[in-house]
Amino acid sequence: MKHRAYLDIETTGLSRYYCDLTVIGVGLEKGGKIKVIQLIEADLHEERLLKALQGVDEIYSYNGSRFDLPFIKAKLAVDLKQSFKHTDLMYDCWRTNLKGGLKVVEKKLGIKRHLRDVDGYVAVQLWWDYTNNNNEWALRTLLEYNEEDVVNLHVLRQKLRVN
Repeated sequence: MKHRAYLDIETTGLSRYYCDLTVIGVGLEKGGKIKVIQLIEADLHEERLLKALQGVDEIYSYNGSRFDLPFIKAKLAVDLKQSFKHTDLMYDCWRTNLKGGLKVVEKKLGIKRHLRDVDGYVAVQLWWDYTNNNNEWALRTLLEYNEEDVVNLHVLRQKLRVN
C-alpha cells in the first residue's frame, strides 16, 4: 500500500529569499483518512519535517514544484525532491483544462471549504496579527486554513483520479 502525504505551506510572502516560512502542513493518508501535522515556530526545522514525513512514498502538492518545495529548500535546506517522489496536482489539473489557483479549481470541482474568505493574502495578515499581537484566534484561523488546503489536496487527488 502506498503511503501518501499532502503538503502545503504558509509564508509571509512570495519570495523564498526575503519572506519567512510560517507553517508547514502535512496530511498523512491512512485508511482513506487524513491525519494533519502542522509545524510552526520552533518545529520549523529539517529534523521535525523529515520525522513528519517518515514512511511516506509520495508527496502531493498544488504548485509545490514552483513554490512549496523550493521555499522549504531555501529556508530549511531540505530538498524533498531528493528523498520523495513528488506529484504536483496543478499539472494534472492543467491536463484536464482546470486552470487557476487551488481555490479556483476547488470551486470548479465542487470541493467544499469552510473558510471561504481566507486566501494567501489573509493568511499573511493572520500570521502577523498572531506574532505582533499574540492573537491566538488569528493563529487558530491560519492553522485551520492550512489544514483545509492539505485535506482538500487529498480530495483533489481523488477527484482527478491520480494515483
